[in-house]
Amino acid sequence: MSEWWTYRPSDFLMFSARTWGRLLEAHNREAWPFQLALLAIGLAVLWLAAHHPRSTARWAMAPLAVAWAWVAWSFHWERHADINTAARWFAAAWALQALLLVVLGTRASRQLPTAWQAGAGLGTALVALLAYPLVAPLTGRGWAQAEVAGLMPEPTALLTVGLLLALPQRHRAVLMAMPLLSLAAGWTTAWLLWTR
Repeated sequence: MSEWWTYRPSDFLMFSARTWGRLLEAHNREAWPFQLALLAIGLAVLWLAAHHPRSTARWAMAPLAVAWAWVAWSFHWERHADINTAARWFAAAWALQALLLVVLGTRASRQLPTAWQAGAGLGTALVALLAYPLVAPLTGRGWAQAEVAGLMPEPTALLTVGLLLALPQRHRAVLMAMPLLSLAAGWTTAWLLWTR
Protein backbone atom coordinates (compact mmCIF):
# COMPACT_ATOMS: atom_id res chain seq x y z
CA MET A 1 0.00 0.00 0.00
CA SER A 2 1.26 3.46 -0.91
CA GLU A 3 2.12 6.00 1.69
CA TRP A 4 -0.60 8.59 2.38
CA TRP A 5 1.46 11.48 0.97
CA THR A 6 1.55 9.85 -2.47
CA TYR A 7 -2.22 10.22 -2.94
CA ARG A 8 -3.55 12.95 -5.21
CA PRO A 9 -6.94 14.65 -4.67
CA SER A 10 -8.36 12.83 -7.71
CA ASP A 11 -7.66 9.49 -5.98
CA PHE A 12 -10.50 10.24 -3.56
CA LEU A 13 -13.18 10.56 -6.25
CA MET A 14 -15.65 7.66 -6.17
CA PHE A 15 -16.33 7.69 -9.91
CA SER A 16 -14.60 8.20 -13.25
CA ALA A 17 -15.19 10.79 -15.96
CA ARG A 18 -16.83 8.07 -18.06
CA THR A 19 -19.27 7.19 -15.26
CA TRP A 20 -20.07 10.87 -14.77
CA GLY A 21 -20.69 11.26 -18.50
CA ARG A 22 -23.08 8.30 -18.56
CA LEU A 23 -24.96 9.79 -15.60
CA LEU A 24 -25.37 13.12 -17.45
CA GLU A 25 -26.51 11.32 -20.61
CA ALA A 26 -29.13 9.27 -18.75
CA HIS A 27 -30.44 12.34 -16.94
CA ASN A 28 -30.67 14.33 -20.19
CA ARG A 29 -32.34 11.47 -22.05
CA GLU A 30 -35.00 11.12 -19.34
CA ALA A 31 -35.71 14.88 -19.31
CA TRP A 32 -35.81 15.46 -23.09
CA PRO A 33 -37.31 17.80 -24.47
CA PHE A 34 -37.73 19.66 -21.17
CA GLN A 35 -34.32 21.30 -21.76
CA LEU A 36 -35.87 23.49 -24.48
CA ALA A 37 -38.61 24.71 -22.14
CA LEU A 38 -36.03 25.46 -19.44
CA LEU A 39 -33.99 27.51 -21.88
CA ALA A 40 -37.08 29.48 -22.98
CA ILE A 41 -38.16 30.13 -19.38
CA GLY A 42 -34.63 31.16 -18.41
CA LEU A 43 -34.33 33.61 -21.31
CA ALA A 44 -37.74 35.11 -20.51
CA VAL A 45 -36.79 35.63 -16.84
CA LEU A 46 -33.49 37.13 -17.92
CA TRP A 47 -35.19 39.54 -20.33
CA LEU A 48 -37.63 40.62 -17.62
CA ALA A 49 -34.78 41.01 -15.12
CA ALA A 50 -32.98 43.31 -17.55
CA HIS A 51 -36.03 45.44 -18.34
CA HIS A 52 -38.11 45.33 -15.13
CA PRO A 53 -35.76 44.41 -12.27
CA ARG A 54 -37.97 45.64 -9.43
CA SER A 55 -41.12 43.74 -10.39
CA THR A 56 -39.14 40.68 -11.55
CA ALA A 57 -37.30 40.44 -8.23
CA ARG A 58 -40.58 39.70 -6.42
CA TRP A 59 -41.39 36.53 -8.36
CA ALA A 60 -38.18 35.40 -10.16
CA MET A 61 -36.94 33.46 -7.14
CA ALA A 62 -39.96 31.14 -7.35
CA PRO A 63 -38.89 29.45 -10.63
CA LEU A 64 -35.33 29.33 -9.28
CA ALA A 65 -36.61 27.61 -6.13
CA VAL A 66 -38.43 25.05 -8.29
CA ALA A 67 -35.21 24.46 -10.25
CA TRP A 68 -33.21 23.96 -7.03
CA ALA A 69 -35.81 21.54 -5.66
CA TRP A 70 -35.90 19.66 -8.97
CA VAL A 71 -32.10 19.30 -9.11
CA ALA A 72 -32.09 18.21 -5.44
CA TRP A 73 -34.52 15.40 -6.11
CA SER A 74 -34.11 14.35 -9.75
CA PHE A 75 -30.34 14.75 -10.01
CA HIS A 76 -28.69 14.49 -6.59
CA TRP A 77 -31.16 12.16 -4.85
CA GLU A 78 -32.22 9.96 -7.78
CA ARG A 79 -29.05 9.75 -9.91
CA HIS A 80 -25.95 11.21 -8.29
CA ALA A 81 -26.47 9.17 -5.10
CA ASP A 82 -25.80 6.00 -7.12
CA ILE A 83 -22.16 7.00 -7.64
CA ASN A 84 -21.40 9.36 -4.74
CA THR A 85 -22.19 8.78 -1.07
CA ALA A 86 -22.21 12.54 -0.41
CA ALA A 87 -24.98 13.15 -2.97
CA ARG A 88 -27.76 12.76 -0.39
CA TRP A 89 -26.17 15.61 1.56
CA PHE A 90 -26.01 17.66 -1.64
CA ALA A 91 -29.71 16.96 -2.17
CA ALA A 92 -30.51 18.20 1.34
CA ALA A 93 -28.44 21.36 0.80
CA TRP A 94 -30.16 22.02 -2.52
CA ALA A 95 -33.60 21.51 -0.94
CA LEU A 96 -32.65 23.98 1.81
CA GLN A 97 -31.60 26.53 -0.82
CA ALA A 98 -34.96 26.06 -2.59
CA LEU A 99 -36.69 26.86 0.70
CA LEU A 100 -34.48 29.91 1.29
CA LEU A 101 -35.24 31.21 -2.20
CA VAL A 102 -38.97 31.05 -1.42
CA VAL A 103 -38.78 32.48 2.10
CA LEU A 104 -36.07 35.14 1.65
CA GLY A 105 -35.86 35.60 -2.10
CA THR A 106 -39.33 37.08 -2.48
CA ARG A 107 -38.36 40.04 -0.28
CA ALA A 108 -36.98 42.45 -2.82
CA SER A 109 -34.88 45.43 -1.83
CA ARG A 110 -35.93 48.97 -2.70
CA GLN A 111 -32.43 49.75 -3.90
CA LEU A 112 -31.57 48.64 -7.42
CA PRO A 113 -28.15 47.08 -8.00
CA THR A 114 -25.50 49.30 -9.57
CA ALA A 115 -25.22 49.24 -13.35
CA TRP A 116 -21.97 47.29 -13.08
CA GLN A 117 -23.52 44.73 -10.71
CA ALA A 118 -26.63 44.31 -12.86
CA GLY A 119 -24.52 43.93 -16.01
CA ALA A 120 -22.25 41.36 -14.36
CA GLY A 121 -25.27 39.47 -13.07
CA LEU A 122 -27.08 39.43 -16.41
CA GLY A 123 -23.87 38.37 -18.17
CA THR A 124 -23.31 35.56 -15.67
CA ALA A 125 -26.90 34.38 -16.07
CA LEU A 126 -26.56 34.46 -19.86
CA VAL A 127 -23.39 32.35 -19.65
CA ALA A 128 -25.28 29.83 -17.48
CA LEU A 129 -28.14 29.63 -19.97
CA LEU A 130 -26.38 29.72 -23.33
CA ALA A 131 -22.66 29.01 -22.94
CA TYR A 132 -22.71 26.30 -20.24
CA PRO A 133 -24.52 23.74 -22.43
CA LEU A 134 -21.85 24.26 -25.11
CA VAL A 135 -19.04 23.09 -22.83
CA ALA A 136 -19.78 19.40 -23.41
CA PRO A 137 -19.69 19.42 -27.23
CA LEU A 138 -16.75 21.84 -27.30
CA THR A 139 -14.73 19.47 -25.08
CA GLY A 140 -15.60 16.41 -27.16
CA ARG A 141 -18.21 14.94 -24.82
CA GLY A 142 -21.18 15.42 -27.15
CA TRP A 143 -24.58 17.07 -26.79
CA ALA A 144 -25.95 14.17 -24.76
CA GLN A 145 -23.79 15.33 -21.83
CA ALA A 146 -24.69 19.03 -22.10
CA GLU A 147 -25.48 20.63 -18.75
CA VAL A 148 -28.59 22.82 -18.79
CA ALA A 149 -29.66 25.33 -16.14
CA GLY A 150 -32.68 24.06 -14.23
CA LEU A 151 -31.70 20.44 -14.81
CA MET A 152 -28.05 20.16 -13.74
CA PRO A 153 -26.34 21.60 -10.64
CA GLU A 154 -23.57 23.92 -11.87
CA PRO A 155 -25.47 25.89 -14.53
CA THR A 156 -28.42 26.23 -12.13
CA ALA A 157 -26.13 27.59 -9.41
CA LEU A 158 -24.45 29.95 -11.90
CA LEU A 159 -27.84 31.21 -13.13
CA THR A 160 -28.84 31.82 -9.51
CA VAL A 161 -25.67 33.82 -8.83
CA GLY A 162 -26.34 35.91 -11.93
CA LEU A 163 -29.95 36.68 -11.07
CA LEU A 164 -29.10 37.45 -7.44
CA LEU A 165 -26.55 40.00 -8.66
CA ALA A 166 -28.86 41.51 -11.28
CA LEU A 167 -32.01 41.86 -9.18
CA PRO A 168 -32.64 43.99 -6.09
CA GLN A 169 -32.45 41.45 -3.26
CA ARG A 170 -32.61 42.17 0.45
CA HIS A 171 -30.92 38.90 1.51
CA ARG A 172 -28.42 38.56 -1.33
CA ALA A 173 -25.48 37.40 0.82
CA VAL A 174 -27.44 34.59 2.47
CA LEU A 175 -28.95 33.45 -0.82
CA MET A 176 -25.57 33.56 -2.58
CA ALA A 177 -23.73 31.26 -0.15
CA MET A 178 -25.11 27.90 -1.31
CA PRO A 179 -24.78 28.58 -5.06
CA LEU A 180 -21.15 29.65 -4.60
CA LEU A 181 -20.36 26.57 -2.49
CA SER A 182 -22.08 24.38 -5.05
CA LEU A 183 -20.06 25.92 -7.88
CA ALA A 184 -16.82 25.44 -5.95
CA ALA A 185 -17.62 21.77 -5.29
CA GLY A 186 -18.84 21.10 -8.82
CA TRP A 187 -15.97 22.82 -10.60
CA THR A 188 -13.40 21.17 -8.32
CA THR A 189 -14.92 17.76 -9.09
CA ALA A 190 -14.92 18.51 -12.84
CA TRP A 191 -11.30 19.63 -12.70
CA LEU A 192 -10.29 16.47 -10.82
CA LEU A 193 -12.24 14.26 -13.25
CA TRP A 194 -10.74 15.71 -16.39
CA THR A 195 -7.15 15.94 -15.07
CA ARG A 196 -6.89 12.32 -13.99
